[in-house]
Amino acid sequence: MDPLSGFFGSLLWWLFFMYLLLWPQMQYRGLQVARAKMLQQLSRKRGSTVITMIHRQESIGLFGIPVYKFISVEDSEEVLRAIRAAPKDKPIDLIIHTPGGLVLAATQIARALKDHPAETRVIIPHYAMSGGTLIALAADKIIMDPHAVLGPVDPQLGQYPAPSIIRAVEKKGADKVDDQTLILADVAEKAIKQVRDFVFYLLKDRYGEEKARELAQILTEGRWTHDYPITYEQAKELGLHVETDVPEEVYALMELYKQPIRQRGTVEFMPYPVKQEGSGK
Repeated sequence: MDPLSGFFGSLLWWLFFMYLLLWPQMQYRGLQVARAKMLQQLSRKRGSTVITMIHRQESIGLFGIPVYKFISVEDSEEVLRAIRAAPKDKPIDLIIHTPGGLVLAATQIARALKDHPAETRVIIPHYAMSGGTLIALAADKIIMDPHAVLGPVDPQLGQYPAPSIIRAVEKKGADKVDDQTLILADVAEKAIKQVRDFVFYLLKDRYGEEKARELAQILTEGRWTHDYPITYEQAKELGLHVETDVPEEVYALMELYKQPIRQRGTVEFMPYPVKQEGSGK
């Protein structure tokens, strides 16, 4: 075997390996740059500080392994830093797309958003469940797509909803359940009260104390399953102040969040071909 050809063969293999390793990172960097440009454009248009908290399944790395994201303490650190840096006399637009996450982190973000002196707006293009809804309740305006959804904010203890734990003990009787279940029920009662009191705190200034208590009760009592979708129409019926004028730039921004390698069954579509004026086509 020719040593030179062997060298070039090895070099090609190394270059191919480096391509596999670096190409996903280069793609991701390109998406980050495109996102920054879109956020700058949206900020100028709306005259606001634009913050995003978008938890979408992403695939980054050599094998494109999906990474699932939820509201975390790291998120609260970043969002709080962004809110602190925002001009006190300018609005904040917080774009949320999340299944929820840690109550602690969501509570910190909600409190910081409520305390911002200028107008605050939460924009929901698709869904903001659980902790995402808690954050949305802190804003002066909730702007959601007509088909976007919110969700209940009843606390979850492990795999069980806190209200369901309490009801199970009530139905069976405290003398017929074990100590662990009684402890869980005690913690569940405290968790519900804590979240309910916080929702009331978030809403009382804008809705009045009576309406704020009513909404806090409905959203935390376990009326629905935790993943129940509260639609725009239902949110209006409940009395929440919601609007539907989501800026077009927000939808374009969502297209820039990388998705996992497409697998069979993933939805795709082709836009309807718009006829250009004077082209005759």
